[in-house]
Amino acid sequence: MKTVKVIGAGLAGAEAAYYLARRGVKVFLYDIKPKKFTPAHGNPNFAELVCSNSLKSDDVYGNAAGLLKEEMRVLGSLIIEAADKTKVPAGGALAVNREEFSAYITEKLKALDNVEFISEEVTDIDADTYTVIATGPLTTDALAESMKRITGESLSFYDASAPIVTFESLDKSRCFAGDRYGKGDGDHINCPIEKEEYETFVSELLNAEKAKLHEFEKREIFEGCMPVEVMAARGKDTLRFGPLKPVGLTDPVTGKRPYACLQLRKEDAAGTLYNLVGFQTNLKFSEQKRVFGLIPALKNAEYARYGVMHRNTFIDSPKVLSADYSLKNYPKIFVAGQITGVEGYVESAGSGLVAAIYCERKINGKSQTLIPGTTVSGALVKYITTENKDFQPMNANFGILPPLTIAVRDKSERKRLLAERSLKAVMEFKKETDL
Repeated sequence: MKTVKVIGAGLAGAEAAYYLARRGVKVFLYDIKPKKFTPAHGNPNFAELVCSNSLKSDDVYGNAAGLLKEEMRVLGSLIIEAADKTKVPAGGALAVNREEFSAYITEKLKALDNVEFISEEVTDIDADTYTVIATGPLTTDALAESMKRITGESLSFYDASAPIVTFESLDKSRCFAGDRYGKGDGDHINCPIEKEEYETFVSELLNAEKAKLHEFEKREIFEGCMPVEVMAARGKDTLRFGPLKPVGLTDPVTGKRPYACLQLRKEDAAGTLYNLVGFQTNLKFSEQKRVFGLIPALKNAEYARYGVMHRNTFIDSPKVLSADYSLKNYPKIFVAGQITGVEGYVESAGSGLVAAIYCERKINGKSQTLIPGTTVSGALVKYITTENKDFQPMNANFGILPPLTIAVRDKSERKRLLAERSLKAVMEFKKETDL
């Protein structure tokens, strides 16, 4: 019998272990629980939901997270099956009873004869053994050091990401393309801010509600980066000499240098996504939309990803990870979940499922068929494995999908067509791979 070591029994690891075991692979599932717990965990069951009990929207045709869940249903996801079985009322979101959710997944895995559970910390990686590493954002220090040795890259130990907005949602009348002093290839979009607008923005930023951090995260994160709201508290003009400095920029409308200016930088080659340069933040998502919307060009901005600041460990996937979730230099080692740079519960589980599909095919000598990039599942892995010198984690959003071949002005209709294309592609993938 073919064997695989799965390290980590969170969402991605549980998903991978279940898929592999059900296809006749002997799985050795390692997790430090229940003998030990990380500072954020307390439930002895697998696939514990540490923060929210929501898996975000279940709208298949209007929300990329909902579409991703439907793709996973098609591919036989244990995590989405568990969520559907243990859901609680939450409007259009798929929220769960977290205790029942974890218990359901644990029972399903323990019912499989070819899964052996080992409660111990893995401190070293054997490159000659088929392995799925799915240890998540709280990977232990010893294992992280081992991963550094085989990837040759440093791991990030906190996730301090600026928000990302869609290009189409920007107010084009209040921004302009160009780089400082006219240098560069116009990869930035500049959002000028007048004095009164700036003062209002700073005032609201200082009074905005912040997201809560775990105690063990606070010292680590704030020593490693500076949230924009913390900078603003150092003085009313601090941002004008920092991320909002207008030096080297001329507003073509006024012909003058703006009082302050936010720069947006391309997040993808197609120029559909832009990140807010220097705007790492710990504000609540709703507050980010409200406060950053005070910058005129962002008044109606749509966020592909909100800024986050929390303890995280992730590899530099664009440099070290192949399109099948295996390490470029160690093809028997697969990596899945948040440690790859996907952000969110469903995204993590989805990567575990797809990585397991690829792993099983490689183990059994089958030709490798990659899930199409027109699916959210495929677009996510393409994003994290495409060269990006400023790589940061990404969640599911329509902005990472390749555009339609026809122009569709209506936003809802465009999302519906993207979803239909995605579901057709995932069904074809399922047929081609005999899932």
